[in-house]
Amino acid sequence: MKPALARVAAMLLAMAASCPARADEAPARQRLIVLSDIENEPDDSESFVRLLVYANAIDIEGMIATTSVHMQHEVHPDSIRRIVAQYGKVQPNLLLHEAGFPTAAALLSRIRSGQPDYGMAAVGAGKDTPGSAMIVAALEAADARPLWISVWDGANTLAQALYTIRATHDASETQRLVARLRVYSISDQDDSGAWLRKTFPGLFYVVSPGGYGAATWMGMGMTGDGPDNEVVGNGWIARNIQQGHGPLGAAYPDVGYGMEGDTPSFLSLIPNGLNDPEHPDWGGWGGRYTLRIPVLAETDPKGFNGGVPVEQETRPIWTNAVDTVTPYVPADHGRAVKPGPNTVKDYRATLWRWRDAVQNDFAARVGWTTLPYAKANHPPVVGLTHPDHLTVRSGAIFTLDAGSSRDPDGDSLSYLWFNYPEAGSWTSPIPALGAENIHRAVFRAPQVARPETAHFIVQVTDKGTPPLTRYKRVIVTIQP
Repeated sequence: MKPALARVAAMLLAMAASCPARADEAPARQRLIVLSDIENEPDDSESFVRLLVYANAIDIEGMIATTSVHMQHEVHPDSIRRIVAQYGKVQPNLLLHEAGFPTAAALLSRIRSGQPDYGMAAVGAGKDTPGSAMIVAALEAADARPLWISVWDGANTLAQALYTIRATHDASETQRLVARLRVYSISDQDDSGAWLRKTFPGLFYVVSPGGYGAATWMGMGMTGDGPDNEVVGNGWIARNIQQGHGPLGAAYPDVGYGMEGDTPSFLSLIPNGLNDPEHPDWGGWGGRYTLRIPVLAETDPKGFNGGVPVEQETRPIWTNAVDTVTPYVPADHGRAVKPGPNTVKDYRATLWRWRDAVQNDFAARVGWTTLPYAKANHPPVVGLTHPDHLTVRSGAIFTLDAGSSRDPDGDSLSYLWFNYPEAGSWTSPIPALGAENIHRAVFRAPQVARPETAHFIVQVTDKGTPPLTRYKRVIVTIQP
């Protein structure tokens, strides 16, 4: 090989070695059908505005207007159509920023209704609806991906779909179709949730049963000493979403009772490098959950839920998990960030620990509805210089490196590496050996008696406006 060619070959090999580990691979989009008691209160409309600006990141296969304990005898599909119509006005501009946003006509064709009656009284022979038929058809479709059902209301439309499947399919086929389902329910807002979990014990079900005060999803709008309360305040919403950001942002109503209580049901479906919907116990933007049978007392059975009966669960469900979180805060001098003064240990902390990034991402996408590409911010692309699964020995020092990260707008990047102890089998924190806010962080594996897993997250944030964050998760297996 000639010297010049040799130099080119060496350069290409070096470039290949430094390429991000799967940085640009687009994960398969999650299939989603939403059940909503829209018009019960404003938060469903708020959540639809957010969902629609992610319509290219999630396959929205259906939006079904249904009832709940709070609105028992009416459904409002026209209210979903109204918000989708506003989306249609900005869809061409969204396409300037990312590909894949469906037309408003396509989304309008996916709106259906369930029974305009409450709970299990509306489930049974001859009670199929366009909404329940949509769920049946989606389950029977030749699509290998799981089907997520986000339940923002009562679940009786899903209950009717599974009632019909059980009545029209043999036991093995029913089991196969149920195994394709993934349900995230915003508590139980009618009596069909408990029926579903008892009747279909293999059904993948994420829920905080009982009183709403005992629900992880409350972390979406919670205030307190731990989270940044400003990003869920009415002033922030007005400045960043409602006013001066086009017709879709203007369709976001003022908060009536709580901000976007339904949104956590789909946040973990957004591909951001952190979320893994098949592993609720790993934690993500929608919170973290463990597979267990919650005792009745912890579900706040006498708390407010509109009067839905609260029963002892009879089998494991994906439900509340607890994280201990000390948010980092900016430092004026020296290391750019430092642990803040407040530590919170709470199931709602599994959601609000990411909330600043969640809100900034929403604000940026609402900006995409009106801004040209050059005037908007776009998320960084996180790249590892090594695989995202590593194996090390007890006591070994190992290095994690996100130095292949880049930003499409040319913005400067900030890094933060941290161990997520609750997500792995090794639950004692593993601190960095030195600065954790640089692209290359060093850790020492603990001494273990048996193989353990430890999860490490790199959080990469650009310095655009608003600042946007993406992640990579590295799972380290520690051998004795």
